[in-house]
Amino acid sequence: MKIRIDGGRLLDEQTGELYGANVYYDDVEGRILAIGRDLPSADKTIQLDGQLVLPGFIDMHVHLRDPGFTAKETLASGVQAAAAGGFTEVACMPNTSPATDTAAVVADIVGRSRDIGKAGVHPIACITVGQAGEALTDFAALKTAGAIALSDDGRGVQHGMRMLEAMTAAKTLEMPIVIHSEDETLSGDGVIHPDAARRLDLPGILGESEAAMIARDILLAERTGAHLHVCHVSTEQSVALIRWGKARGVRVTAEVTPHHLLLDESIITHDDAVFKVNPPLQSERDRLACLAGFLDGTLDIIATDHAPHTEAEKSLGIARAPFGMVGIETVFPLLYTYLVVPGIVSLPHLVWGMTRRPADAFGLPGGSLRAGAVADIAIVDIVQERAIEPAAFYSRGRNTPFAGWQVTGWTTHTIRRGKLIYQQGEERLA
Repeated sequence: MKIRIDGGRLLDEQTGELYGANVYYDDVEGRILAIGRDLPSADKTIQLDGQLVLPGFIDMHVHLRDPGFTAKETLASGVQAAAAGGFTEVACMPNTSPATDTAAVVADIVGRSRDIGKAGVHPIACITVGQAGEALTDFAALKTAGAIALSDDGRGVQHGMRMLEAMTAAKTLEMPIVIHSEDETLSGDGVIHPDAARRLDLPGILGESEAAMIARDILLAERTGAHLHVCHVSTEQSVALIRWGKARGVRVTAEVTPHHLLLDESIITHDDAVFKVNPPLQSERDRLACLAGFLDGTLDIIATDHAPHTEAEKSLGIARAPFGMVGIETVFPLLYTYLVVPGIVSLPHLVWGMTRRPADAFGLPGGSLRAGAVADIAIVDIVQERAIEPAAFYSRGRNTPFAGWQVTGWTTHTIRRGKLIYQQGEERLA
């Protein structure tokens, strides 16, 4: 069936300017056939009134919690939440139970997500068996089963020689190594930024624990030629190290989260675990460094680190609750409202950081709207404004520090491979 999206506004992929045009695609081939004003008639028309028609968003860092932790999130609820946020492709982290360290677990996630028919899921498999930091997994088997990268996210690989071995093997297979940067001899039993920790009489996490591992792994990536991707960068030191690595020609990419762009540790005025995340909310200097790093391209992409937990877990207080925040349904509205609208970040820079750049960095389909490209599309309303209401999330997780924030830029439709995978107001899957 031929479908046309009429009355929307697109971003010119060369100039970044908004322009009015229609999009014509085939829902069987899953390809865009034409973009322009004078298009053939279609079997179906989606009529818009000036909404943004953007490439489907791509999130390279989500926790879908399935298998093993389905009280927090199921595969179905996670991919529906992703689609509701405008995401057509997501990469899921391996700290599941069992850990995503075998081809069988990878194949199970790929197969079940395909059957659900929402956002596409690309597993990131474990570097080490059970994320224990010791024996390497079978990288080749994991890649054959559908893993697109390797990580022990949730923990950093503490043993330097083990990481060198991993990068050497990953380079042979051209699989990115995706790092949770945390030297546990420095972070210890810390739970939040040292300044907030002093206010609340809690143990703090030294920012150097992140930077130290980034420095080590940039040097190892330089030695091996492996593609190193740094997760959830949060400190000024880390940004400076990544900038240095890129200047040396090291194959390093990096991501930044919405919470590290919008929040700093001063917001933690009382014992509420909704603010507990790893790496922690840092100083205002660090936040501004992350913003500058995203603006100058040091931090290539936006990733949510969507990490759902149950209400009971997050009610335990900062000392005992698990780390993590949800974010996949609210990332574009938050960053559009609080960075694009005030002129801090341009709309094209934000959109490319959520589409083209992750697609290019990880070799994924999508990221572009042009004739012949896959029909992965997010339609976004930048007029509709409403408060963030966790109770309305499709995700099972409600643990967001942004509850009640007024935002615009909500996704109304998400299309993947020409199929409508989300329409505003649809019922929950699970």
